[in-house]
Amino acid sequence: MSASGGTKAIVAALAANLAIAAAKFVAFIFSGSSSMLAESVHSVADSGNQGLLLLGGKKAQREATPQHPFGYGRERYIYAFLVSIVLFSVGGMFAIYEGYEKIKHPHPIEAWYWPVGVLVFAIVAESFSFRTAIKESNELRGSLSWKEFIRRAKAPELPVVLLEDFGALIGLVLALGGVGLALLTGNGVWDGIGTLCIGALLILIAIVLAAETKSLLLGEAAGTEEVEKIKAAVVDGETVTGLIHMRTLHLGPEELLVAAKVAVQHDDTATQVARAIDAAEARIREAVPIARVIYLEPDIYREPATKPDTEPAGN
Repeated sequence: MSASGGTKAIVAALAANLAIAAAKFVAFIFSGSSSMLAESVHSVADSGNQGLLLLGGKKAQREATPQHPFGYGRERYIYAFLVSIVLFSVGGMFAIYEGYEKIKHPHPIEAWYWPVGVLVFAIVAESFSFRTAIKESNELRGSLSWKEFIRRAKAPELPVVLLEDFGALIGLVLALGGVGLALLTGNGVWDGIGTLCIGALLILIAIVLAAETKSLLLGEAAGTEEVEKIKAAVVDGETVTGLIHMRTLHLGPEELLVAAKVAVQHDDTATQVARAIDAAEARIREAVPIARVIYLEPDIYREPATKPDTEPAGN
């Protein structure tokens, strides 16, 4: 993965989730808490998700082939979409099922200190992971709000880790609340209610992730800032006199395709036009380094036909 920050956040989240999953399973075995079981599966699913993100980053680095001439950059989008499916099916649906069963057949929590202790440990560990994701995201986020960053980010890893860690922290608080109420009231139904809330939270996060990564899979244009830089770089005012129209498409998080029709002087020679196109491509790559694939078509600009203000009267 080219973005070291994304890799660092994924590795931090993976290490935290593996340790937390083991601790939660131990707490479930000793206490019988369904919230702990749901949280254990949640952490295992998150660990698998981080593994998928790392695998997607590795596969995206493969060289282009005749069958895939634009490379494999979108592998990262595919694996991020798989993460949302895993989070929905393994994490969310299992928690919903386990919560329903616990409400239907409640039983008291045994050895309360196990789930409470593990949940406190998990909150601390997840907080460190979440802090790493926030720190790495801030380097790319700029002036964008968190909502805008998640919606506009072309690299899917950091938004995925951010939402996973945020969901994990909220889920841990819900689990702690369910366990605490079950212990205070002596009614195991509260443990099941906490588990249901965890499931609903995971499904909501999975839906958000699926919607955002689906948009990336379909193909998104460059951001507004990049588009303006490209437009400014294309025209030199001499040979390339204007931009007729342009399309951009992300082939991957750090690879952009630019296709444009540019206006040239009608009396320029083929050699002059070719040199101007080469110079325009160089300016674009300098202005927007991720513009890796550029197609510029020279043409003679023609004023668009305008409709007359009044129509001639009919006979």
